[in-house]
Amino acid sequence: MTSRVCAAISAARRVLIAMGGDGTLQCLVNAAQNSGVVVGILPAGGGNDFAAALGLPQNPAQAAAAMLSARPRGVDLLRARTADGRERLYVGGGGIGVDADSARYSIGPYARFPGRLRYIAAALRAFREFEPLQVRAEFPDGHAAMESPVLLAGVLNTPSYGAGLRLAPDARIDDGLLTTLFVKDLSAAQVLGVVVPRLLTRGDLPNSYVTRVSASRVRLTADRACLFHGDGEILGPAPVEIAVVPRAIRVLAADTPAGR
Repeated sequence: MTSRVCAAISAARRVLIAMGGDGTLQCLVNAAQNSGVVVGILPAGGGNDFAAALGLPQNPAQAAAAMLSARPRGVDLLRARTADGRERLYVGGGGIGVDADSARYSIGPYARFPGRLRYIAAALRAFREFEPLQVRAEFPDGHAAMESPVLLAGVLNTPSYGAGLRLAPDARIDDGLLTTLFVKDLSAAQVLGVVVPRLLTRGDLPNSYVTRVSASRVRLTADRACLFHGDGEILGPAPVEIAVVPRAIRVLAADTPAGR
């Protein structure tokens, strides 16, 4: 995709639209950053959480019709710098822990599962093999650090990820902030008896299971080797530093309240 985006920009195309999910949009914005082009997404992936935050219909044909009256809107992106020195922008949700482990399964043996079921099935597989993870989150802008054993530590730009799982309901895509969340280390009984039914029926978690902090930057470290994902794509090893890039790109969005 990168070569095609660069060719389109060189040909003076001013609007670039991709068809896919958050991972596809991630590829597009990384190739198009600093070019001044307007980008758009027709949701056809497994997650489509950024499209939802833009107020676009989840049906690609309906989203295409909405594009005809959509307006360019400046939105934030998140920049992750992993321990190997690589940097990558991502658009929606990322993290370490069981969700990063499950990302490998969601693009592998469960790739054909529809929507949210794909992510939950992959997460259950990852949970079965998960080793305890102690994570520390440090915030350079003055918030107190968080440290605890976690099931996952996420850093979100959007209210949801994993096909509509609303783990950061107050997050907005244009406020210059990211949401760092810890989902506490849970027992198998809690995961099977509470987490899975709640995610399938309501798409969220009990507040007692989640700790959240909004900030402009965060650094995540863990007590063992682990990988960080962004938008379901493995970006590199922890420790990882994530920062908001305010109004990094203009995206075609429906005429809806910001961040929803």
